Amino acid sequence: MQDTDHSPAILMQFAKWPQAGRVKTRLIPALGIEGALQAHITLSLEVLDNLCATGYDVSFWWDRPLDQPPEEAAPLLANIEAAKLPQSFQQGGDLGERMARALGQGIASHHRAVVIGSDCPSVDPGYVRSAVAALEHYDVVLGPSDDGGYVLIGARRLAPGALEGIAWGTPDVMQQTLQRMDAAGLSVYLLEPRWDVDEPEDWQRFRRMVGQR
Repeated sequence: MQDTDHSPAILMQFAKWPQAGRVKTRLIPALGIEGALQAHITLSLEVLDNLCATGYDVSFWWDRPLDQPPEEAAPLLANIEAAKLPQSFQQGGDLGERMARALGQGIASHHRAVVIGSDCPSVDPGYVRSAVAALEHYDVVLGPSDDGGYVLIGARRLAPGALEGIAWGTPDVMQQTLQRMDAAGLSVYLLEPRWDVDEPEDWQRFRRMVGQR
């Protein structure tokens, strides 16, 4: 179990429950429904391993509460429970509200908080450490992604409305986020760009990355 009293930050992994037809839908034409499901599980485990390797506190945030976890979640739950990580549920009407609420809780407990999506295997331990270090001097840190969004968002201070009114899932996410942060008077540090897995070519990139280890 990680030592909460001495961790410089809390890392919060956002993930959807692994359910066929509900995850990585843009991979379905290339991988099929079952293949996309397995890809989601593989990516989620990869991100979890990267975050746990940082030595910081980690928590796992499911997209919604369920009466019974799906059977397909067993590998993820086994790893989460083996690492004794707390689990929570995202709350809010859209991704911005969900992240803002999670970051608020993280800042309250650890002063610095970072949210990472489960489809961002390029977010390695060193990248996360750079994000946490940036929060010594900036209110917010963002890890830009190749598609106009970001693979990571961290904060030590977050003003109300800083993540509202953003067109999530579009190429304008980063630009709109920076505008909101500027309007809220928050200082922002941008890390070097990384990539996430949305399209079949992204999945192949991930497969090549794993194969080169």
